[in-house]
Amino acid sequence: MATRKLCLSFNRALGVANRSLKSLNSPGESLDSRTYASLTHGIHVFHCPDEVGIVAKLSECIASNGGNILGADVFVPENKNVFYSRSEFIFDPLKWPRAQMDEDFLKLLKRFNAMRSVVRVPLLDPKYKIAVLASKQDHCLVDLLHGWQEGRLPVDITRVISNHERVPNTHVIRFLERHGIPYHYLPTTKENKREDDILELVRDTDFLVLARYMQILSGKFLRGYGKDIINIHHGLLPSFKGGNPSKQAFDSGVKLIGATSHFVTERLDAGPIIEQMVERVSHRDNLHSFVHKSENLEKQCLIKAVKSYCELRVLPYEQNKTVVF
Repeated sequence: MATRKLCLSFNRALGVANRSLKSLNSPGESLDSRTYASLTHGIHVFHCPDEVGIVAKLSECIASNGGNILGADVFVPENKNVFYSRSEFIFDPLKWPRAQMDEDFLKLLKRFNAMRSVVRVPLLDPKYKIAVLASKQDHCLVDLLHGWQEGRLPVDITRVISNHERVPNTHVIRFLERHGIPYHYLPTTKENKREDDILELVRDTDFLVLARYMQILSGKFLRGYGKDIINIHHGLLPSFKGGNPSKQAFDSGVKLIGATSHFVTERLDAGPIIEQMVERVSHRDNLHSFVHKSENLEKQCLIKAVKSYCELRVLPYEQNKTVVF
């Protein structure tokens, strides 16, 4: 029933959207030329109780303002009475101003009593401001910095915070100095994790990234920050939680190793999973090759999770799961 309902709604919605695409054209002008050049890309995600007609109303909102849907994903879990969607669309900012867009989607949020309705226009909206926390190992931090430098991540890295001192003229410090990114060395002890100092430094950020930060953040810190924190764990959760998961996996004789990117919660290595990656290993691998393969997975997994989060692909699902479009 849910599938049939969604297909019918989606077909009607696409008909409206396709008509709006034609309305963007002038006679004799193709979509491959000036029309596309004047349009801007937008993303909208929606999470609400399920009912008939949601897709149609979402599409009508975009089409009635001259926009056109390029792609849409819908998820309605069986017997849950909940609806998730993510839409990508193009529009003319002169015909549909950014502030008006927020108002129009807000009306839909109220109409469907939605738990979440978020719209993002990457070319018009500010980039996400993040801080990166790291410890001694550099591989995840360096990959994030290079991803930012190359434009693969739609973020502004405001600062790097570490409990490990990096001396001048190292690769990381030279990179940060060259790009004007502050580095904060906050040595920690068992009694003092410097959480108040960290909190003061990250108050103006949109979310945090833990790039192999080997300190456990307390519930007090999580509540004080109040925003999302993305972590990378060098193991295939929920197996091999805690410290030294590569050795745990090696000692267990596994044939697949992995990395897991997840949201940080008060439960150690148990937050909702965003992304996982795996690689095959064999009896020919030693602990060194285990760790090397694991580190490569960690870099890829973390940067993909951050990118997915920034592209509004990640939505909360039930108590400890995610929908990732």
